[in-house]
Amino acid sequence: MDVEVDNILAAAHELKQPLVDLRQLALAFDDLDDNNEKVREKMISVSDRAIKQINDLIKLKHLQGGLFEMEPVGVRGVCDEVVREVDSLLHFNNRNLYIKYPRRIAPVLANRELLKSIVYNFMLNALHYTSEETQSGLVVKSMRDEVKIEFRDYGPALPSDVWNEMRRGFIEKPKSIAMRPGTSGLGLFIASRFSKYMNAEVGAIRHRDGTSFYVKMPISQQVRLF
Repeated sequence: MDVEVDNILAAAHELKQPLVDLRQLALAFDDLDDNNEKVREKMISVSDRAIKQINDLIKLKHLQGGLFEMEPVGVRGVCDEVVREVDSLLHFNNRNLYIKYPRRIAPVLANRELLKSIVYNFMLNALHYTSEETQSGLVVKSMRDEVKIEFRDYGPALPSDVWNEMRRGFIEKPKSIAMRPGTSGLGLFIASRFSKYMNAEVGAIRHRDGTSFYVKMPISQQVRLF
């Protein structure tokens, strides 16, 4: 673990408790009118997302110890769970997400907790650029030996340096992405680290009207043998 990541982890530990306290304070408010209730929901939503990202950073410390076991994981179950978690965000911002699954999806070899974090981070990036005119999309594709989970958005172009790092499948360090202020460089960094641990592949496709981020997972060896 490099020094820069260690420093990030130290800061994450310091930041987590104030966020937990903020969330609890927001939950304590009662008898709010509609406008203030929306503010409260926003505070809770922002706190939840920040706490999740801090928890992901803390997990980085444990990757080298091999504490996250690999097992057959159902992709649809993971994606559906994340969709339920971001439902309030969609509802609060009056946004929609289109979802497309193949008829059959083979279980992949992964760690469920880490895969869920990757899906969650990519989905948040995509949802930031969802509007009433341009829906973000979650598409799962079954391949011969892999399953691909792809997130399509219609935001600004992805900078070339970030795109090249995604093509190589690994973000060296967290970075801000000025051209796409809604895209979390920290989230991409986390996703690339978790994917490398699971022998998965992350990447990005640049479109003229947006970007697709994806993760490709090998199907479980048990399924291959069958």
